[in-house]
Amino acid sequence: MPAGKHRRTRTNPLTRGVVTAGTGVAALALPLLGATTASAAQPAKAPAAAPAAAQVKSVTYTTVKGDSLYGIADKYDTPGGWRQLYKDNRKAVGDNPRLIHPDVKLTVKTAKKSGTTADKASTSAKKSAQSVAKATQASAKTYADNLDGWIREAMDIMAQKGIPGSYDGIYRNIIRESSGNPQAINNWDSNAAAGTPSKGLLQTIDPTFQAYHVEGTSWDPYDPVANITAACNYAAARYGSIDNVFGAY
Repeated sequence: MPAGKHRRTRTNPLTRGVVTAGTGVAALALPLLGATTASAAQPAKAPAAAPAAAQVKSVTYTTVKGDSLYGIADKYDTPGGWRQLYKDNRKAVGDNPRLIHPDVKLTVKTAKKSGTTADKASTSAKKSAQSVAKATQASAKTYADNLDGWIREAMDIMAQKGIPGSYDGIYRNIIRESSGNPQAINNWDSNAAAGTPSKGLLQTIDPTFQAYHVEGTSWDPYDPVANITAACNYAAARYGSIDNVFGAY
């Protein structure tokens, strides 16, 4: 080779291949990296909202004949039950929570969730259908006209109304109070002296019978089934159940 001229460096074919391959890998790697970064930059999905807790609100309820604080509190799912309802309305109710007069305006706290009109209509229709079915079933059933039959009929009505009480608890209290005589009346104790003698199988006084009367039964306190259901309704409100009564109540 003539002097004074630089020799052209020859590139090894293997080296060129490596460089080219390296460049190609780099070109391919960049878009993949970009895609990964873009994916990571996407905002995270918001967590699902937790269901709203039932809120306690107040409604105004006007009492009707036969109402009881226990029944009203149960109907509106009142926090604290009938005792809290009585505490909130003692001025309107008076000193006797067992005696509820008609047309008294009560402030009732309710924890029931508000539903749509359609939901309420659907629920109301279902309850109505169930009530009709139960009423039809009850009317079709026959009961013996004796103490056993009276208790069994009363228990079926109580089951429909959600009033607790067992056969043994009812029977035990009837035998103590009246010996099973539906026409029994006490004319000698303090209630009699006050003008409201105890009457019937479970010896209820008229104010208590009227306050805890169960819808669909007779308004005659001497009626065996009406007397049992009203007394058990009262016992449920005051003692939790007629089963918890073991003496004068």
